[in-house]
Amino acid sequence: MENIAFPQGFLWGAATAAFQVEGATDVDGRTDSIWDAFCRVPGKVVGGHTGEPAADHYRRVEQDVRMMADLGLQAYRFSIAWPRVRPDGGQVNQAGLDFYQRLIDTLLEHGIKPWPTLYHWDLPQKLEDLGGWASRDTAFRFADYAATTVEALGDRIDTWTTLNEPWCSAFLGYAAGIHAPGRTEPSAAAAAVHHLLLGHGLAAKVIRDAGKQAGITLNMYPIIPADPASEADLDVARRLDGLQQRIFLDPLLNGSYPADVVEDLAPLGFSELVKDGDLAVISTPLDMLGVNYYSEHYVSAAPGETGPSPWIGVPQVSFPRRDDAPRTDMDWEVRPDGLTSVLLRVHQDYPAIPLYITENGAAYPDQPGVDDAERTEYLASHLRAAHTAIAAGVDLRGYFCWSLMDNFEWAEGYAKRFGIVHVDYETQVRTPKMSARWFSEVARSNAIAS
Repeated sequence: MENIAFPQGFLWGAATAAFQVEGATDVDGRTDSIWDAFCRVPGKVVGGHTGEPAADHYRRVEQDVRMMADLGLQAYRFSIAWPRVRPDGGQVNQAGLDFYQRLIDTLLEHGIKPWPTLYHWDLPQKLEDLGGWASRDTAFRFADYAATTVEALGDRIDTWTTLNEPWCSAFLGYAAGIHAPGRTEPSAAAAAVHHLLLGHGLAAKVIRDAGKQAGITLNMYPIIPADPASEADLDVARRLDGLQQRIFLDPLLNGSYPADVVEDLAPLGFSELVKDGDLAVISTPLDMLGVNYYSEHYVSAAPGETGPSPWIGVPQVSFPRRDDAPRTDMDWEVRPDGLTSVLLRVHQDYPAIPLYITENGAAYPDQPGVDDAERTEYLASHLRAAHTAIAAGVDLRGYFCWSLMDNFEWAEGYAKRFGIVHVDYETQVRTPKMSARWFSEVARSNAIAS
C-alpha cells in the first residue's frame, strides 16, 4: 500500500482548551468564568460535572509536554484562560501569566511550537454580569486582555488565534442556552456575533502591531438541504449557511456582512449594532484561518424541536436522520468528504489565505480504554479528505487533532471522550490510545496510508 505524503513543512499537532483540561479553577488568583457559573446551575451539565479537576493540566504541565514530545507532536494548540490573566476582567494577574510562561518554556525546550488561542469560551463571569458579549464594551475589554497577553508572552510565539468558534459562543451561549452563559435571547445572540467579531479585529490589530501572525478559528459544516427540489428546504439551507459560515467569513475576509443574513436578522436589530469603522476593524488582515470540522448539517424546513434554538432568524428547521454513515458517541455523522468540501469552499469563494485544520476528532466510548480503532479510522479518513483538498489546490498547512487527551466536554461533562490519550479521572494517569500511537507515526513520517 502506497503512502500519501503531505507537503514539506506540514505542521502536525494536537489541541486542548483551558477550561477543559487545566483544572485548578480557584488557585493562583484565577476567578470564575461563565463556565464555572454555568456548571453550578442544576441540570445544565451532565452528571453535575465541573471543570475541577478536568485533566489537571495546570499541575501536570511538564509531564504532559513530555508526553507530547514522546508522541512526536510538532505543535500544541492550547487556550489561555482570560480569568487567570485578568481575573474578573480587571487587573493583570502575574501568577496566571507565569503558568503560561512555564508552559511555553517547556514546549520550546521540547521542540514543540506553542499555538495559543486567546479565547476558548471562558469569559470572566464579572464581564458577563455587565452584559457579556451582548455588550459592546466586552470587545474592548478583550482587546485589553489580548494586549496584556501578547506583550507578556509574544516574544516566543509567532502565531496567535483570537477566538475559537464564535458561532458556539454566540448561538449556543446566548440563543439556545445550552452553553455558558445559558441565555436564550436571540437579540443578545445577534449582538454577541458582532461584538465577538469586533473583539477579534481589535485583538488581531494588537497581534499584528506586535509583529506576529493573527488568525481566528471557525467551526464549519456543509449545509445540505434534505430535498434539493424544495424551495423551502433550499431557503432553510441558505439561512443556516448564513449563520454558520457567511456571517463570519464575509466580514472577516471581504469586509462586509452578507446582505441576505442582515435582512434575515433585521427583526433583531442586527444592522443597528454595526457602527462606522467596525467592519474595517473586523477585516483587519488575517495571516491564517483555522477550520474546525466534525460533521455535516442535513436540513429540512419541516418543523423540528420546539424551544430555544441557536438558529436565530430561522422560522423552523429540522435535521432528518440519515442512516448511511457511521456515528460517533456524540451521535454525529462521520462524513470525511465534508472536510474536503469546506476547505475547497474557503479556497474558491474567498481571498487567498493559509488554512489550518485546528480541530478534527471524534468521541467514542473507548472500552476498554485505549483500543480505539474507530477513532483511528476517523482520523485517517479525514486526513485523506484533507489531502484531497491539498491536491485540488487548497493552501492547507497543518492539522491539529482534537483532542490531545480526554477532558471536560462542556455540557456533556466527562461523559464523552475525544482524547487520543486516555485520562483516568480518579488517578489522572495518562495512557496513549491506539490512535495516539498511529497519529505519532503519521506526524513523524508526514504521510498516511492511502
